[in-house]
Amino acid sequence: MSNIQNDLVLFNELVEELLNEEQQHPVADRIEADELYSAIDLKLNDSAMIDDDFKSLLRDVLVSTPKTATHLFFNQLFGGRQSKAILGDLLAVMLNNSMYTYKVAGPQVGIEQEIIRQSCNLIGYGPQSNGTIPTGGSMSNYMALVMGRDVKDPDCRAEGVRKPLIAYTSKESHYSNAKNVSFAGMGRNNLRFIPADSLGRMIPEKLEEQIKQDIADGYIPTYVNATAGTTVLGAFDPIDKIADITEKYDIWLHVDGAYCGSVIFSEKYKHLLKGVERSNSFSYNAHKMIGTPLTCSVILVRDKKHLYNSFSNDADYLYQTDGDDFNLGKTSFQCGRRNDALKFWTLWKSVGTSGLKKIVDQQFYLADVAREYVRNHPDYTLYSFDDSISICFNYKDIDPTVLCTALYEHQVTVVGFGSFNEDTFVRLVTINANNSKEDLLNFFKVLEDFVANNPEAVR
Repeated sequence: MSNIQNDLVLFNELVEELLNEEQQHPVADRIEADELYSAIDLKLNDSAMIDDDFKSLLRDVLVSTPKTATHLFFNQLFGGRQSKAILGDLLAVMLNNSMYTYKVAGPQVGIEQEIIRQSCNLIGYGPQSNGTIPTGGSMSNYMALVMGRDVKDPDCRAEGVRKPLIAYTSKESHYSNAKNVSFAGMGRNNLRFIPADSLGRMIPEKLEEQIKQDIADGYIPTYVNATAGTTVLGAFDPIDKIADITEKYDIWLHVDGAYCGSVIFSEKYKHLLKGVERSNSFSYNAHKMIGTPLTCSVILVRDKKHLYNSFSNDADYLYQTDGDDFNLGKTSFQCGRRNDALKFWTLWKSVGTSGLKKIVDQQFYLADVAREYVRNHPDYTLYSFDDSISICFNYKDIDPTVLCTALYEHQVTVVGFGSFNEDTFVRLVTINANNSKEDLLNFFKVLEDFVANNPEAVR
């Protein structure tokens, strides 16, 4: 038996142990950060480690790592597993193709392009649209900003940014926007944070006021980032109204749907993206609502020429065969790029678009279950709203930062906290579509039992 066959046997053994461990202990035993290197042998040595010791060490690493797929993990904007997506990711690792040319990727190029084509159709982009699969939502936002910058100031690609270009985003938007304006040479001081309403949505009137002021001051409005699912409240900016403004002032509109852009698959909830077809670019993360393994992000552009204008570069040693439509390195930020499309394709192909719809709708159903529970119990205070998969609440006026930290440190459940305006609260996300109503109700029981039995931990 070859080494790879032996290691696959070991892999299957470790996976079985991990799954059993998750059933018995849904939350990993916490290792204090300053004790990590003494708790697990992570050091790299000159000598080889023998097989039994190696297996034992790998098991220790697995069971000590936070368990993001269990029914008690609600901390991040991802969670759970979709088995057919895992299958695709494992096959991608075995194939180990890079996605920059058809010569080395072959049918995998078609797989990526089919995902992009169908995604463009779902949001109403026309035949000139296209896209790519970058490394994550932050990179999607960056690529959109670069394209918007290059449209407004084409000379900057050769001469550098010399004009006072301005970008706009909601104060509730993702933190990558501030980094990206710096990376793009526009400067952090040239990013305007637009106020949000009581539901966390960008206020279009405030956006237009700021644009008018910047024009009067001699600046050049260049790029607007709208958000489909803000990080804390899960709010959707009013894209249609924002598009009225960006079209009026000839500004690139990007819709950052990293968190909740996958509502494009839901007949019931895609109205939350009303007007997205008017945007210049749109992105969503299949590793969030769809449940593929990290990372799997998609950015789409209404006119594919902007991908070529901003990211294409000749390389005779690389692009030696086939046309540009099949050499995906011409439209991506990276050169060497792992195949993040196959895991999404194996899931989509196996369950169909209707199956993806069910995955998305299940998360909103679970959010409704959680909100109903919070609303019907006097010990809870609700801070969020319908049509969101972020449920923000407080329990018995306990400091949410203290409560969430105590739950984590006592290996009870993993849930985070967030803030909006003057309020700080527990933020429960129902992103794991494998959870059931009973799993959500169990979360509240676990929380309540912990507080009742450990009053000193939440003072």
